[in-house]
Amino acid sequence: MNTLAIPPIPDVQSSVDRRQIAINKVGIKAVRHPIKVSDKSGGVQHTVATFNMYVGLPHNFKGTHMSRFLEILNGNEREISVESFEPMLREMVTRLEAETGHVEMNFPYFINKSAPVSGVQSLMDYDITFIGSIVEGGRYEFTMKILVPVTSLCPCSKKISAYGAHNQRSHVTVTATLNDHLWIEDVVQLVEGQASCEVYGLLKRPDEKYVTERAYDNPKFVEDMVRDVAGLLNSEPRIDAYAVESENFESIHNHSAYALIERDKRVLA
Repeated sequence: MNTLAIPPIPDVQSSVDRRQIAINKVGIKAVRHPIKVSDKSGGVQHTVATFNMYVGLPHNFKGTHMSRFLEILNGNEREISVESFEPMLREMVTRLEAETGHVEMNFPYFINKSAPVSGVQSLMDYDITFIGSIVEGGRYEFTMKILVPVTSLCPCSKKISAYGAHNQRSHVTVTATLNDHLWIEDVVQLVEGQASCEVYGLLKRPDEKYVTERAYDNPKFVEDMVRDVAGLLNSEPRIDAYAVESENFESIHNHSAYALIERDKRVLA
């Protein structure tokens, strides 16, 4: 029996582009995939992450092979782990014949917290992003981004008011480029210690009294928050570079207050 020959399918992505313009990042966004993350207590959290995956495209190629990103993601373990993050990124750069690559992995992370007076326990969720990059020369860089909700109380409001002071929930975000392992819990604890007060998932009435009075006794401007956190990040040897942001969702205004400090400790002052 004669079989019909299948004509070759043209590979348009690999064709030559003559515009001589390289692309910094090209790839896929918003792909969800299961992951597992080790926590400081010795356990493992199973969760779902949203992935963004990119490579740099040289000026002479028309396009990249989008399907290969998903092949790489699904070709690893069923659950991606922190340990497989760098090997996956290097495989991506190799298979897509790129010099640079970038993967972002965003996921919720849970920490069990005890209320300050009653000791009742509840889970707090934190928004985490792991960012891996292969830069020119093949060097691997790892950055961890952590959003920590806290309470801030306005020093000005406390000073000028006969009683009371306005407070608000704030988001402090630390983006840190690391040279060694650093637990998520350590960064969360560092940030929460510099706020007017921590935020908890569950509080009883004695706890509510405590957190209200704790914030009142520890007022912080948005500027205070980022400066106090930056001071501790400066002294952390496992952090090469960082950005710390604070956004205070004002309770007496229809806008937020915001502050940012950035520093690369690898650059001499």
